[in-house]
Amino acid sequence: MSGQDAATATSTTTVTFTTTTAAGGAAGTPGAAPGPGAEQAAPAVPRGIGASVPAADARAKTEGTFPYAADLWAEGLLWAAVLRSPHAHARILSVDTSAAERMPGVRAVVTHADVPGATTHGRRIADRPVFAHDVVRHHGEPIAAVAADHPDTARLAAAAITVEYELLEAVTDPEQAFAAPPLHPDGNLIRHIPLRYGDPEAAGEVVVEGLYRIGRQDPAPIGAEAGLAVPRPDGGVEIYTASTDPHLDRDLAAACFGLEPDRVRIVVTGVPGATADREDAAFQLPLGLLALRTGCPVKLAATREESFLGHTHRHPTLLRYRHHADAEGRLVKVEAQILMDAGAYADSSAESLAAAVAFACGPYVVPHAFVEGWAVRTNNPPSGHVRGEGALQVCAAYEGQMDKLAAALGMDGAELRLRNVLATGDLLPTGQTVTCPAPVAELLRAVRDFELPPLPKDTPEEEWLLPGGPEGAGEPGAVRRGVGYGVGMVHMLGAEGTDEVSTATVKVVDGVATVICAAVDTGQGFATLARQIVQEVLGVEEVATAPVDTDQPPAGPAAHGRHTWVSGGAVERAAKMVRTQLLQPMAHKLGMSTELLQVKDGRITSYDGAFSTTVAEAMAGKELWATAQCRPHPTEPLDGDGQGDAFVGLAFCAIRAVVDVDIELGTVRVVELAVAQDVGCVLNPRQLEARIEAGVTQGVGAALTENLRSVGGLVRHPDLTGYALPTSLDAPTVRIVKLVEERDVVAPFGAKAASAVPVVTTPAAVASAVRAATGRPVNRLPIRPSAAVASANS
Repeated sequence: MSGQDAATATSTTTVTFTTTTAAGGAAGTPGAAPGPGAEQAAPAVPRGIGASVPAADARAKTEGTFPYAADLWAEGLLWAAVLRSPHAHARILSVDTSAAERMPGVRAVVTHADVPGATTHGRRIADRPVFAHDVVRHHGEPIAAVAADHPDTARLAAAAITVEYELLEAVTDPEQAFAAPPLHPDGNLIRHIPLRYGDPEAAGEVVVEGLYRIGRQDPAPIGAEAGLAVPRPDGGVEIYTASTDPHLDRDLAAACFGLEPDRVRIVVTGVPGATADREDAAFQLPLGLLALRTGCPVKLAATREESFLGHTHRHPTLLRYRHHADAEGRLVKVEAQILMDAGAYADSSAESLAAAVAFACGPYVVPHAFVEGWAVRTNNPPSGHVRGEGALQVCAAYEGQMDKLAAALGMDGAELRLRNVLATGDLLPTGQTVTCPAPVAELLRAVRDFELPPLPKDTPEEEWLLPGGPEGAGEPGAVRRGVGYGVGMVHMLGAEGTDEVSTATVKVVDGVATVICAAVDTGQGFATLARQIVQEVLGVEEVATAPVDTDQPPAGPAAHGRHTWVSGGAVERAAKMVRTQLLQPMAHKLGMSTELLQVKDGRITSYDGAFSTTVAEAMAGKELWATAQCRPHPTEPLDGDGQGDAFVGLAFCAIRAVVDVDIELGTVRVVELAVAQDVGCVLNPRQLEARIEAGVTQGVGAALTENLRSVGGLVRHPDLTGYALPTSLDAPTVRIVKLVEERDVVAPFGAKAASAVPVVTTPAAVASAVRAATGRPVNRLPIRPSAAVASANS
């Protein structure tokens, strides 16, 4: 019996996937369903690398059978609810759970005192309590959790818990955190990175300064957090949830539950989109504790408000810049101060700060750079990993500075950028040599030279083209068009010494292949890519991916394009090992090496054409399998001067934004975004196009609408009415002008991460276009209407 089978056999509870009503009843007939991607994909034509193979889960999602976490069901199910702090900062004087415990239908109430193991957790630094017990440090922090036989009963019981607070002054300004009393036993400063590169006395003939503020963007996942915990007969627990890093979540849970890791199993259910660490451990831990306490399966489906209050957000950031350039527009020195608001706990703030400091000068050659970066704790909502963290904030600032330099020098913005762009072989301000392809100039020229969209007609029939939407209050005569540019960069994989490794197994039985890898497909298409890789290497048609759980070897988190590179690399290596097992007997009979046999289009052919057979015939009756790992070259932490080879690889993007601005009302309409991107190799054209368009749309949200506002640390309107996500009506026309396929030789298939860099670059490009239209500095994201109202002299 395999390890996976053995683990499954220990549980006597059957977990099924159903559609449930709000009250918890089943709206359909319960029925067992495989995990996401478990079904065998139908033969796809075309297939393999470079083809637009349909997404592996497309049919299940369109038919409504895809097993999302909110659809979980188990016999004897209890429902959980979490009591959260209504204050941003307060001392807890007492917690009285007696009223909740006496309520009919309540099966358990747990608080800090009921945590049997580690009472704090964290993805990088274990500084976040499972339940607050002495002090609450942010609005929405968990204090207690309840399990009951009905979701309404659970919520009423949580509300019946009495907590006595002593209100404390909330520190919400990150600049005040340096002098404020410690908000946490570890202090208020999470990390300080000074970067020193070149001559501090260097100066340019032209100097421009700027102060920039970046708001708090929320991941706003399609589905709010949900999960199910099922106790096991051996005293362990299985947690079914939309985790994006199941092995780390298992280890965190095991430590808090006081169990060995092999007694906690994380089973990944369908992930309804992820632009961050999709499932915060703070949602999973109460589930497991309640399941262990009650001995029953326990389900938690967070409300949208709980989702906004509980998970992490993009770091609000304050940036001060001074750029020096010579009279020809070549950069001489960049000075910057970067202050990131981590919120109450550390999470990934240290890593986000490293990216911000390292990329503070952008994809430009800067001979002298001096940057100071800080990440500090406040009583604001917690910050963490969101796509392009650190890089987005500095991109908006350094591109604002490039616009200011262009204006001061009387130069075209695109030409100024072209005079300074990075290329392969140049040095980053961290001292690291850019060894990967860096076609930044080619990208920028492609968007600059692309045909501009036509101007709108000033006729009543087309007033819907005005900023502000259909029947907007604006007048055509008040609309100004602006064209701006953004050039961005991100790092791929983990950084600063992170041990990046993934393991995959490829198994073929009678010509049908299965990929076993704990890489979670969060919507980036890894399950589809894995199928394409196996089709390409082995020539088989039918390829399935096994459901993901922690009985499999670790594959790491779904972030920074890791799974395309590391997990895809592991799948490729395993498939090649299976290919060798298949071809060796044939090669031996033919008296040649396996390198002289070619697998293509479902056939195996010798180099001279004398031997040919189908892959299906060759694999008939055979069972072949292999397991392989992929581990990229190591990196190193930044030293005391911000120097070091901290990154495995880099990806670049250039965007030209065209906007229409009503200079009287300050409303902005993004007309078109022309995108040129450094992708290394196009693995799936249709999937790549969708990822770029989605990234651009997320960037538009950061530029114009998305900001999770808080007053005194209290989140205002934590819902999708108060938090303005861009809709289909807000999505601009996206023109993918050029995809540069200059392969990175150290990456599998030479491919680069595709999703993060357009998110990073889009806000900077939109802000640049608004500056061009209005003459205003536009130094805050999202752009406020007041910043888009043109001055009298513009």
